[in-house]
Amino acid sequence: MRRNQSLKPWWAILLITFFASSVTAHTVITYPGWRGNNLHSTGNMSSLQGMAIARSPNNESELLYPLGMQWAYPCGGMPVTQNRTKWPVKGGAIAFQPGWFPGHKTAFIYMNMGFGTIAPNMSHPMIAPFQLIGPTKEEYPGTFCLRQVAPPAGFEYKVGDNVTIQIIETAIHGAALYNCVDVTLAEPGDVEEVTRENCFNSSELSARYIFAMDISNTASIVSSPGMSLVVVPLLLAGSFALLF
Repeated sequence: MRRNQSLKPWWAILLITFFASSVTAHTVITYPGWRGNNLHSTGNMSSLQGMAIARSPNNESELLYPLGMQWAYPCGGMPVTQNRTKWPVKGGAIAFQPGWFPGHKTAFIYMNMGFGTIAPNMSHPMIAPFQLIGPTKEEYPGTFCLRQVAPPAGFEYKVGDNVTIQIIETAIHGAALYNCVDVTLAEPGDVEEVTRENCFNSSELSARYIFAMDISNTASIVSSPGMSLVVVPLLLAGSFALLF
């Protein structure tokens, strides 16, 4: 079983500096694992006629990602891993770092699951989406963790089942970043222990519920580009109490 410890703040800053020249806003799943390093970009938009994913003109077997791999659905351009992490059959912790690169002071977070060794899709939501609030528009260290995320309701799960967990981070302009971890469902005692080291919430990060309202005056909404969805702080109560 792979062990994926949460990155320490100083180490995260070093890695941010290393990758910042070639990529923009990305996420890293720190628990229970990660499909692999997709924190890089290749090619450029002008030479690829504005395409975000294209075959290399010099090697048709090579795909180029001028905006970065993580923009590619469903798992940021990464294939299924052969080294799966174990995750509790009744659900468990999920931790990630959202601020590796500029552009994600606010973001919407989605968590989905795909069934099978090679999931045909990631269309099964695990949680209601929520808004994540960071400290700055620039890159920042910090971890956000949900201590208990259940598998999607309405399905039967058994020890040994292979599934994929997908995290989507949607930026303020609507573009989305995709990351996945491939897991095998197991008894809790066979899974890496959740501790304060691998599942914690950094003080500079907070989260809010999202809810919708009827639009009573379409004209006023259209004329107000700065208007955003109405959100309610997580501190109100509910299932997100488990976050902290």
